[in-house]
Amino acid sequence: MQVILLEKISNVGGLGDLVDVKPGFARNFLLPQGKAQMATKQNLEDFEQRRAEYEAQQTALLNTARQRAAALEGTSVTVLARAGNEGKLFGSVGNEEIANAFVSNNTPVEKRELRLPEGPLRTTGEHEITLHIHPEVDVVVKVVVEGEDE
Repeated sequence: MQVILLEKISNVGGLGDLVDVKPGFARNFLLPQGKAQMATKQNLEDFEQRRAEYEAQQTALLNTARQRAAALEGTSVTVLARAGNEGKLFGSVGNEEIANAFVSNNTPVEKRELRLPEGPLRTTGEHEITLHIHPEVDVVVKVVVEGEDE
């Protein structure tokens, strides 16, 4: 299925690209969220007329993401979790716990922005994780997992 992208989508394409995607991805994600339009002749003409408007919106979103990344640069949060004597957690610390720690630290972060490349954190100590704020903006933050006593 051919669509016109209305914003940059990671691993798919940039603003204004005419791309072939699977029908389910277009129907269930791109079209309902306003990230793409069907690639019809009328939609192509409309997009070309409104290209400057879409580019201005994307530039504003990118600038906002860069400002947010600058504010988050070097931040650190502490998450308490039950742990054994050797520093191994009973369970794990995932996106939701980390996002809640950021929110309680007056730094709003959504759990979908967190990237844990090795999966949930399973040991105490300091871990570096990536926040994927925008397709072009990533920032590394620290999460300190501390064991708590019962």
